[in-house]
Amino acid sequence: MAARRRVTLADVARAAGVSSTTASLVLSGRARELRLSVEVEERVVQAARELDYRRNIVSVGLRTGRTGTLGFVSDTVATSQLAGNMIKGALERAHERGLMLLIGESGGDPDDEKRLLASMGDRQVDGLVVASMFTREREDPTPDLHVPAVLLNAVSTGATPVPTVLPDEWAAGRDAATVLLQAGHRDGVHLVGVGTSPDEVPPGGVAAAERLDALTRTFAEAGVRLAGGRPLEAWVPPLGLEATRSILREGRPSALVCFNDHLALGAYQALAEAGLRVPEDVSVIAFDDIPLAAWLRPALTTVALPHRELGRAAIDLLCDLLDGGAGPSPDQPLRLPMPVRHRESVGPPRG
Repeated sequence: MAARRRVTLADVARAAGVSSTTASLVLSGRARELRLSVEVEERVVQAARELDYRRNIVSVGLRTGRTGTLGFVSDTVATSQLAGNMIKGALERAHERGLMLLIGESGGDPDDEKRLLASMGDRQVDGLVVASMFTREREDPTPDLHVPAVLLNAVSTGATPVPTVLPDEWAAGRDAATVLLQAGHRDGVHLVGVGTSPDEVPPGGVAAAERLDALTRTFAEAGVRLAGGRPLEAWVPPLGLEATRSILREGRPSALVCFNDHLALGAYQALAEAGLRVPEDVSVIAFDDIPLAAWLRPALTTVALPHRELGRAAIDLLCDLLDGGAGPSPDQPLRLPMPVRHRESVGPPRG
């Protein structure tokens, strides 16, 4: 069976009884600007709808210099919660703006990322979002592509910083400390995942450093000194288990600040092994709000990463740049708030 012929602008104009120029003006949204009558506008729109007309993006791009397509390159697979929800947010916002979003995943391989970015450039995307799984420092990955770019969950460095969208990790650390202080914890607060000094965070751990700085400052302002910390090479449940066991060998803590929810899973297990209850004996607070956090018993109080909102904000910022906006200063990233999920794992200190 022969393929159906594509409906053209001339077909719409003929069906509406107007010139191709008039039909083009209506369908590009300029009817009111050029004072075309409402009756003509309605005829053209109705004809386009009945004929199932779709604009020729290639010809529009040649005329406007835009393809209506954006690129999104992530360094991790979309099945992970962080990448998946950031991509969902970006897809939602691009769709709302009438834009196509091309998505690529590098798996953290710099060479694959270069190839993906070059491929996006070959397809003439109007702009790029380059996203990281973990907040880290990086230079502009798009210097040779000559299109606007936004870094998502990465801190821009180098001679030509790139506009950046980040979760507000410093405020998250402050809020976690405030939750414990308001519950009455002033002694025996231990950190799991980092030490108590700035040099005891994972290498390149921007989020960890900001959370730690905010925590120590907030406690210090309240006259509280942290009891200790356990720096870890990876933030996974088995290491959270061992770190908490180590803390318990020195005595019962009042509260644990786990630097992500996976560490809290291990902490829960260690506390249960020791016959201690959460929060009656030890309070626990964490960061990220993975799906399992709400299913733990007791449900984990945690400071949530706004995954979907980050993706949406990156698309909005990129579109603002495309429309000539200045965007935020490169040395002042756009920071999105991280809400506290108040659940059941924080209570008053045991007397």
